[in-house]
Amino acid sequence: MENKSGAQEYRGKPIICKAAICRKAGEPLVIEEIQVDPPKAWEVRIKIICTSLCHSDVTFWKMDRLPFPRILGHEAVGVVESVGEHVEQVKEGDLVVPVFLANCGECRDCKSTRSNTCSMGGNQLSKSMPRDGSSRFRDMKGEVLHHSFRVSSFSEYTVVDVIHVVKITRDIPFDKACLLSCGVSTGVGAAWKVADVDQGSTVAIFGLGAVGLAVAVGAKQRGASKIIGVDLNPEKFKIGKKFGVTDFVNPDTCKEKPASEVIKEMTNGGADYCFECIGLASSMAEAFNSSREGWGKTVILGIEMHGSSVTLNPYHLMRGRTIMGSLFGGIKPKSDIPFLVNKYLDKEICLDDFVSRELGFKDINKAFDHLLAGNGLRCIIWMDK
Repeated sequence: MENKSGAQEYRGKPIICKAAICRKAGEPLVIEEIQVDPPKAWEVRIKIICTSLCHSDVTFWKMDRLPFPRILGHEAVGVVESVGEHVEQVKEGDLVVPVFLANCGECRDCKSTRSNTCSMGGNQLSKSMPRDGSSRFRDMKGEVLHHSFRVSSFSEYTVVDVIHVVKITRDIPFDKACLLSCGVSTGVGAAWKVADVDQGSTVAIFGLGAVGLAVAVGAKQRGASKIIGVDLNPEKFKIGKKFGVTDFVNPDTCKEKPASEVIKEMTNGGADYCFECIGLASSMAEAFNSSREGWGKTVILGIEMHGSSVTLNPYHLMRGRTIMGSLFGGIKPKSDIPFLVNKYLDKEICLDDFVSRELGFKDINKAFDHLLAGNGLRCIIWMDK
């Protein structure tokens, strides 16, 4: 018997499937058969249709202080295979996007418009399920496999808490839906919800990866007059034009001037909005210094993983500049991701150019090679190819 997800009926029973396991930091993932337990109360088991490789996956793939073995991956789309007790938001056969950021919709934080945090969310980097602290994965020897990002999408099936699941319409292509589970939503959301870019404003984006280019998409849709991309790779300007980047600054070719001075000259005093999408303390400070005195706003999207501190001149803060961090671009997953899906379907935002290549699941390590070499933006990894 088959259910709406197209898989055999395993409701309430373990499923044997394949997963790409990270057994040691920085080493190629190993595709093995694993056992995925049925969902417990408040949990959803998802058959992954496709997943993609985000730079955060690469960062944590290299990180040897996290527990092994573990299953990475957090940008994905899939179909609900089964649900546990008390799950009412989704049902078997629904198309869903799993997300690393919790959104219960009931806590004080979720009900507030001030942020997109969730009191029930806890640590997104936890190695286990959020409610009972256990894993739903085991290899065929019985060894526990740890979760990552509350999603672990590098598996044909995964189990996710319902607060990390967003139901979406089937009208959107699977590969485009996949993009909205992290990187693109982060960038567009930062431009729309965090910075609230306005018509005719100037924008500077430090780092033209998928997130930075998504910021450009959001800023262009909001009517920004000048969108400056800052990157060391000159090829990124050719790519950036497709997403709305109007000007380009390469810090290596600015002669003796810092990028911030060049941007001030280009914008007659500094950009109205600056976005740091790299994750380096030095570029965070440079982004802040590129903003306009009086009202310039700097939004930090990159994650600083080197333990460095950002040094700012307090006088510049007193003169009206602001700097703020942003997790997932201020996106509240349950309401904002369906909104972005509709924006795509209405052709108000374009997602197609973010997909650089497609691979089958067995070639997942090639996706790592391409990202490490800087070849393209997002690689879609199809589980059934």
